[in-house]
Amino acid sequence: MRAIELQKTGSIEGWVQVERPEPKPGPGQALVRIRAVSLNYRDLFIALGRYPGSRPSNLIPASDGAGEVVAVGAGVTRVKPGDRVAPTFFQTWTDGPRTPEKVAHALGGSVDGVLAEYVAVDAEGLVHLPEHLSFEDGATLPCAAVTAWNALVPEGGLAPGQTVLAQGTGGVSIFALQLARALGARVIITSSQDAKLERAKGLGADGTVNYKQHPNWEEPVLALTGGQGVDHVLEVGGAETLPHSLRATRPGGHISLIGMLSGGVAKPDPATVEAKKLNVQNTYVGSRAMFEDMNRVLAQHRLKPVIDRVFPFEQAREALRHMEAGAHFGKIVIKL
Repeated sequence: MRAIELQKTGSIEGWVQVERPEPKPGPGQALVRIRAVSLNYRDLFIALGRYPGSRPSNLIPASDGAGEVVAVGAGVTRVKPGDRVAPTFFQTWTDGPRTPEKVAHALGGSVDGVLAEYVAVDAEGLVHLPEHLSFEDGATLPCAAVTAWNALVPEGGLAPGQTVLAQGTGGVSIFALQLARALGARVIITSSQDAKLERAKGLGADGTVNYKQHPNWEEPVLALTGGQGVDHVLEVGGAETLPHSLRATRPGGHISLIGMLSGGVAKPDPATVEAKKLNVQNTYVGSRAMFEDMNRVLAQHRLKPVIDRVFPFEQAREALRHMEAGAHFGKIVIKL
């Protein structure tokens, strides 16, 4: 089978197309023919050698994919051949609170990911795709969509009428916009490009802020909320953007620390957090149960992921370069 291996970190050139033996499903496993894969900034950071943690040599990258089950191992009843599925980001985090054991192994990081024609994964770590979604749609869900859902609902307790601030127009933020609007919340989106902000308005954004035009972007955010501040922030920028997020959040509000796009890990100022009684949490994707709860909302509202561009498998490096350029709106997909 064809696969991509990360043979050397430090550049996108480390992604190399190879031939590998097709895996066989062991007891408790399912063999999935991968039809589509979507990229996350984590994949770029791992390729560039900028992501924490150790990795096996010749790692198959990417955590997010979708396809159909073609065979199952002994004892598997959860899925059957022909089922359309997506593997979960954390194969062993089925339900309940996050524990070190449940998040010890993430696809495309400490263990092989899904950028291959076939993968053998834990059958308990598979989720059925909503019927209205294609394989390309389904491939966008495991990391970005579940992260947005976890930040808003299980951790954030989002209620109708509340206001969400989502930074940028990448996968997590656009999913946050779609999910929050479906659940009756208001959404403010930031971006450096007016054209992207207009697209966000078309998806239902209630307010937009160009952070290049407004370096202290918390000021227009506060103005959009009548001086109160937002209820929830999805903080994907990291060290440089967090101080602005802290000022943009209402007293008692909720901030989910998700990304480090500005180059550093966000470390909230304890004095500000205490003074405003903020709930600041590190959000790290989510469980299979969260994925399934989110899928029910996607199906109920017929929500479709926003896909920026689909690349053929042979152009996997080009897809990663497209992510590095930062010009995308929504998700980048590789079709197998």
